[in-house]
Amino acid sequence: MSTIATLLKRDLAALLPGSAKGNSLLPLLFFLAVAMLYPFAVGPDAALLGATGGGVIWVAALLAAILPLDRLLAPDVESGFFDQWALRGIAEEVVVAVRLLAHWLSFGPFIMLAALPASALVGIDNATLHVVLLGLLAGTPGLAAIGIIIASVTVGIKGNAALSGLLVIPLAVPLLIFGAGSLSTGGEGGLALTGAISLALVAMAPFAGGAAIRASRES
Repeated sequence: MSTIATLLKRDLAALLPGSAKGNSLLPLLFFLAVAMLYPFAVGPDAALLGATGGGVIWVAALLAAILPLDRLLAPDVESGFFDQWALRGIAEEVVVAVRLLAHWLSFGPFIMLAALPASALVGIDNATLHVVLLGLLAGTPGLAAIGIIIASVTVGIKGNAALSGLLVIPLAVPLLIFGAGSLSTGGEGGLALTGAISLALVAMAPFAGGAAIRASRES
C-alpha cells in the first residue's frame, strides 16, 4: 500500500495542473476556449446553442483529455523508471493503474468544474447541465483509460503526440455517442451505458498498458 501511495503522490505531482512539478493549465484553458468560441461560430441563436451546447462540452472534454498523452508514460519509459520499478518487483500493471488514477484526477474533476462556466458560455439550462455533469462523471474515467492505453501502445514511437490523438478519437466514439446522446433523451439508459463502457475500459487499461510497455522494452 505504501508503494502505491508513493507512486500516486509522485504521479499527482507530475500531472496535476498548477502543481510544483505539474502540467500547465493548458487542457482546462483549451476546454474553456472551445466553449467560448462555439457561440461565435454558430451565432447568438439561444435555441440552437441550448440544443447543441451539451455535445460541444463533450467534444471539448475529449480534446482536452488528448493534450497530455505524450507526457503520461513516455518520459518515465525513456528515463528508465519502469526498468527500476520492475527490478524492485513492482509490476507494470500496478504502475499503469496508479498512473490511470492520477491522470483522471488531473483532468476529470477539473473538467467537471470547468463545465459550469462553459455551460453559461454555450447557453445550456440547469437540467441539461445536470445530465452533462453526470455523463462526464461516468465517461471521463473511460477517456482517461483510453488515453493510458494509447500512450502505452505508442510509447516507443517518436513524435507520437499526433498519432495518439488520431488513435484516441475513434476509440472514444462509443463514450461520445452514449454520453452526449443521453442529453437528447435525458436518459438514464445513455448514462448507464456510458458508465458501463467506462468501467470496462478502466478494468482493461492496466493489463493492456502493462503488456504494451513490456513489449516496447523488449523490442
